[in-house]
Amino acid sequence: MARTARSLHARKKRRKVLEQAKGYRGTKHSSYKRAKEQVWKSGVYAYEGRKQRKRDFRALWIQRINAGAREHGLSYSRLIHGLKLAEIDLDRKILADLAVTEPEIFGAIVAQAKNALDGKPVDRRIEVERSTEPEQPSQSARSTPEASAEQAEEAEQAEESEASEEEIEATDAAERKAEELNVDLSSVEGSGQGGRITVGDVEKAASGDE
Repeated sequence: MARTARSLHARKKRRKVLEQAKGYRGTKHSSYKRAKEQVWKSGVYAYEGRKQRKRDFRALWIQRINAGAREHGLSYSRLIHGLKLAEIDLDRKILADLAVTEPEIFGAIVAQAKNALDGKPVDRRIEVERSTEPEQPSQSARSTPEASAEQAEEAEQAEESEASEEEIEATDAAERKAEELNVDLSSVEGSGQGGRITVGDVEKAASGDE
């Protein structure tokens, strides 16, 4: 019988295993034999980990529900029994989230479970009263008329200073020259384009002052 060459498929198989073992320590990421064993074990650990994660979350949800129920005088088992009697279909994940983030709603649900345990009628519509704090007046609302007048004056002065700065048009070199010669640009007449102050205008003003 003729020999069948399978080098292409063998390399493809080994490459797939080594890609799955990428990042493993030692020879487990380079040796095919070691990598094959570790990949198989990793699959087993991952399967067990997925099962264990579900158990851990279930235990966490039960702890949170139990802590919230104890605050209202019920145990976890009594609360679950009361919810079944009240025909309130909420899973543990939702109940745990309500116990942590929405204690008012969780308290209303516990109250319905208590009514079911005591044989009282159960309300299908749960109403929750939330405590609303009055809004604090803003700083602008608290300000007195005198303070508002002072603020208006400061705003006017700032606008005037900005307007005066905008009216003076000078080149960068002229501004630097004016700082060196201590020349006030507001008293200098510009001869440049559009009345812009140039270096020559600043020097002329400085020589005239002398």
